[in-house]
Amino acid sequence: QAITPPTLSSSLTICGGLVSEIALTFGLVYTVYATAVDPRAKGSTSLLAPLAIGLVVGANILFGGAFDGGVMNPARSFGPALVSWDFTNHWIYWVGPLLGGVLATLIYEIFLIPCPPPSHELFPDSEECT
Repeated sequence: QAITPPTLSSSLTICGGLVSEIALTFGLVYTVYATAVDPRAKGSTSLLAPLAIGLVVGANILFGGAFDGGVMNPARSFGPALVSWDFTNHWIYWVGPLLGGVLATLIYEIFLIPCPPPSHELFPDSEECT
């Protein structure tokens, strides 16, 4: 059986494929931040992080698989494209995940993860340093 790279469905435009990849990757990276990276996600939330991330990956594949392959990772599309030497619309599978990941990171880092308050002590107490 021949290895075929992911392709856009006939009902999906190039712009639609790009938006789809951005949305899928945004959802995945946002979930990783919310469950595994956020310092407030301790205890039971951090224990469910692998399950939540896996469920989002599965949902993304079920949703995006029929339309554009549900790639979410440039390496996932590069290998089959290289083996089959078919790079048709391949840029979508690089630009979409990169933009989605950067967008999710910026939104989570800027708006949701709180910055620690600045310390106003020049020299901390000796008890805190031990």
